[in-house]
Amino acid sequence: MERNIRKIGLVNLVVLLLVCISAAFLAFYAKALSGQVAIIYLGLGVLVIALSYFQMRLEESERLEKMEFDELNKSKGSSSLFNVTDAELFPAQRSREQFESFFVPGFTVLLLLLQGGAIYWLWTWLRTATPAPMVQPAVAMSLYGLFALVLFLLGKYSSSLVRHSDARLLRPGASYLLLGAYICFVVTASLAAVQLGFGNFDLYAARVLGCVLALAALETLVNLILEIYRPRVKGKVSRPLYESRLVGLLAQPEGLITTAAQALDYQFGFKVSETWFYRFLEKALAWLILLQVGILWLSTTVVFISTGEQGLIERFGRRLDNQAVLEPGLHFKLPWPIDHVHRHRTHEVQTLNIGFVPDPEKEKETTVVWTIPHYKEEFNLLVASRGSISPSTTNAPAESGAPVDLLTVSIPMQYQINDLPAWAYYHTDAGQMLEKAATREVVRYLVGVDLFDIMSSGREKASRELQKRIQDRANELKLGVNIIFVGLQDIHPPVKVAKKFEEVNGARQEAEASVRAAEGYAAKTTNLAQAEGLRRIRAAEAYAYRKVAEAHARAAQFTNQLAAYRASPDVFMERAYLQALERSATNSRKYILAVTNAQESIQLDLQDKIRPDLLDVPAPTPRR
Repeated sequence: MERNIRKIGLVNLVVLLLVCISAAFLAFYAKALSGQVAIIYLGLGVLVIALSYFQMRLEESERLEKMEFDELNKSKGSSSLFNVTDAELFPAQRSREQFESFFVPGFTVLLLLLQGGAIYWLWTWLRTATPAPMVQPAVAMSLYGLFALVLFLLGKYSSSLVRHSDARLLRPGASYLLLGAYICFVVTASLAAVQLGFGNFDLYAARVLGCVLALAALETLVNLILEIYRPRVKGKVSRPLYESRLVGLLAQPEGLITTAAQALDYQFGFKVSETWFYRFLEKALAWLILLQVGILWLSTTVVFISTGEQGLIERFGRRLDNQAVLEPGLHFKLPWPIDHVHRHRTHEVQTLNIGFVPDPEKEKETTVVWTIPHYKEEFNLLVASRGSISPSTTNAPAESGAPVDLLTVSIPMQYQINDLPAWAYYHTDAGQMLEKAATREVVRYLVGVDLFDIMSSGREKASRELQKRIQDRANELKLGVNIIFVGLQDIHPPVKVAKKFEEVNGARQEAEASVRAAEGYAAKTTNLAQAEGLRRIRAAEAYAYRKVAEAHARAAQFTNQLAAYRASPDVFMERAYLQALERSATNSRKYILAVTNAQESIQLDLQDKIRPDLLDVPAPTPRR
C-alpha cells in the first residue's frame, strides 16, 4: 500500500508538472492574464508535491529499515547482542528526522519568499495592466477545461485515498491538485466571459487570484512563527509545515462540515452529527445553498435608480437601442450577467479641476500667499507678456526676448450631464476627455492674453470666454455636457519665482509712482505759471486802464480849472496856494512860537526822529 501511495505521489508530480508547463505556454500564447497568474499556483504545487514525494521515500526507507531490524531481532533472539546506538541502527530514521528538522523549515522559508516575490510582481504588474486582445480564446478555453478535468479527477482520487488510509504526505499534493483544477476552471470562465464581451473579467480574475495568493503567503508566515513555539512530543506525528490549510480549505470546502460536526460534538457532549436534523441539513445543504444563490441571482432583476441619477441598460455588454434612459425609481431587467445597469449622476453639478490637484489638508487655509504652495500639485501655463521685443534687439538671441511668461492658474469648472448616451458611449472615458479638452482650450486662450490683464481686470472676461470655448469644444466632441461655470482663482506666478515677481512688480510700481508724481508736479507747475502769467497780464491791463483814466481826469480837471481861473484869477490862485499848503503840511509836524518882539535866529531840523506813537497820545480828560 505504501508503494502504491508513493507511485500515486510520483504520478501527481509528473501530471502537475506537465500541466504547469503546458499552461505556461498556453497562457502567454493566448495573452490570458488569469492564466499567467495560475502558473504561480501550479508551480508552487509542483514544488510542494516534489518535497512531499521525497519525504514519502524517506519514510518508506525508514519503514523498510525497521522491518529488517525486527526480522533480524527475531532471527538472533535478542537485540542485546548488538552493542550499537540507535543512530547507528537506524540511519534512515536519522536522515528523515534531520530532513524534517532542517530541510522542511528551509523549504517553507523558500516557499514564503517565492510567494512574497510573486505577490510583489503581481502587485506591480496587475496594478497598471490592461487586457490585451486574446489569441484564439476558444482553443485556450477548451485546453484549460481539459487541464481542470484531469487535475480534478486525479486530485479527487488522491484526497479520497488520504481519507481511507494513513497517507498524510499525499494530502498537500491532493490539495494543490484540486486547487489547480479550480483555478483552471476560473481561467476557463474568464476566457468565456471575454468571449461574451466582458473584456475586464480576465483582469479581475487575475487580481482575485493574486489576493488569494497573498492570504496563502500570510498563512505560511504564521505557520513559521507558530512552528518556533510549537511543543515537540516524541512519537507524535505532526502536520507537514509546508502544508497549507487555506489551500486544503479551498480545494476541499466540504471539510468545513466535518470540522463543524466535530466541534459541535465536543461542545455539547453528544453526537450532534448523528441527529436527524444534522443529517437532513448535511444532505440538503447543497440545495439550500443553491436556493439562496438562485434567490440572489433573481434579485439582480430589480434595479433602483437613486435621486439625481439616470441609468443605461446593457445586454451582454451592448446598449439596447430601443431602451430609454432609466429615470429615478424602480425598474426591472434580465438577471446578471445578461443585463447590466450603468448609473450616472446626471442631475448633479459636478466639478472638474484644471491646472491643479487639490490637497484636502491645505484647503482649510484661508490666506493664500503666492510664495507658498496651497495645492498638492500646480501646473505652469504660458501666458503672453506685455513687453515686446524692441527693434534694437531684433538681432539678439531668441531666448533673451521671448514675449511670454509662466502663470499658475487654478480653474474649477462645473458641468452637468445633459445627454447620457453621448456621455456614456461616444468616448471610453468622457470625464478624462472633457478634462483634456478643457485644458487644451485654457492653454490656447492664455497664450493670447496679457499677464497683468488676466491677473487683474480681465478675469471676468476670461471666465466667460473660456466657458464659451469649452462648451463649443464639448459640443464638437459630443460629450453631452453643459458647462455651467468656469472660474479663475489663485492666479499668480509660479511659487519658485513669485518672490522675484513681487520684487520686480514692486519696482515697477515705484517707477510708475515716480512717473505719476513727476507728471503731477509738471501739471501743477504749468498751471501755476499759466495763472501767474494771466495775473500779470490782468494787472498790466488794470494799470494801463487806471493811467488812462487818470489822464482823462486830469485833462477834465484842467479844463475846469481854466474856467475857474478865467472867472476869478485872484481867488483861484489863493485857493490853489492854500490847497498846496494843505497837501504839503498834512503829515508834517508843526511848531508854534508864542514870543513877541524878539529877534531870534531859529534853526529847524525837519527830520522826523521821534516815534509818532510816543507823541500821538490822547490828552487826559479834565475832571469836572
